Amino acid sequence: MTGRLLDVDDLPVIDLTDRHAPEAIDRACRATGFFLVSGHGVDPTLLPRLDAVARTFFARPESEKAAIAMARGGRAWRGWFPEGGELTSGRPDHKEGIYFGAELGADDPRVQAGTPLHGPNLFPASVPDLRPAVLAWMDAMTALGHLLARDVGVALGLDAGWFDRNLTADPTVLFRIFRYPARPAGDDEWGVAEHTDYGLLTILAHDGTPGLQVRGPGGWIDVPAVDGTFVVNLGDMLDRMTSGRYRSTPHRVRHAGGTRDRLSFPFFFDPGWGAEILPVPLADDAPVDDAPRRWDGASVHDWSGTYGDYLTAKVARVFPALGGVLDDPPE
Repeated sequence: MTGRLLDVDDLPVIDLTDRHAPEAIDRACRATGFFLVSGHGVDPTLLPRLDAVARTFFARPESEKAAIAMARGGRAWRGWFPEGGELTSGRPDHKEGIYFGAELGADDPRVQAGTPLHGPNLFPASVPDLRPAVLAWMDAMTALGHLLARDVGVALGLDAGWFDRNLTADPTVLFRIFRYPARPAGDDEWGVAEHTDYGLLTILAHDGTPGLQVRGPGGWIDVPAVDGTFVVNLGDMLDRMTSGRYRSTPHRVRHAGGTRDRLSFPFFFDPGWGAEILPVPLADDAPVDDAPRRWDGASVHDWSGTYGDYLTAKVARVFPALGGVLDDPPE
């Protein structure tokens, strides 16, 4: 893997119970846009439970996993996809996974209106323990997302309730479980190619296996695992809101060597579906737009609209074979 080991100055471990946590978050967001959090209050039994049932599911035959294939999720955009079934920057990823979101019933007004990415999750009948493990994890991560958003608001010179009042009273929450099969040492294929995340905050848990890299000021950095912490990184909407003061930093994933699959559990805590994403007033001048340095050459500062518009356009590129589902009128 081409990258250097990350040290505490690159990616600090921030204790969320420390009253100086917002100041530490501000420094990290201005630097790499990545940091680790401890003192988060998440039940330590939840992740081992989730990891165990996820491995049980991924070990099932593909024909059985296909019972909850994404094509069956329709406009809700939920379910399983096989290795190579998701694209990043136009290239197939070397991973398989399951997509989840807020669990909504058929009577929810957004489901009845056919709002994309809203609806029920798909859970396998053959692994019944996956459903309660996933829903418990999503509840815990949503609570942590609100806590982090309060600290980010304070870090930006806003007040602790700013995000919940303006963007995240009803956040868009998405959750993924990814399995990266081990690849031969020296293999130059990436599990996930260079990309940024779309929304506000990504909260990442994984099984401790190396693989994640962040593009820092001096090049690519290997992100280590620290027991009892989560990795947090910023998405495009926070970059846009802060006019680039806080960057949505490119990152990528590779799992080479060894025989054990690498599992990761990214949770996305994002603006409400209909929220319009506008720059917030900040005390100092905005940095230079980093679009020329982004892998896609795009600027999040030239775009305007609601978060739902942005997210729908992005996910349709990730699964082009399913993208037409989002354009079809609901039945």
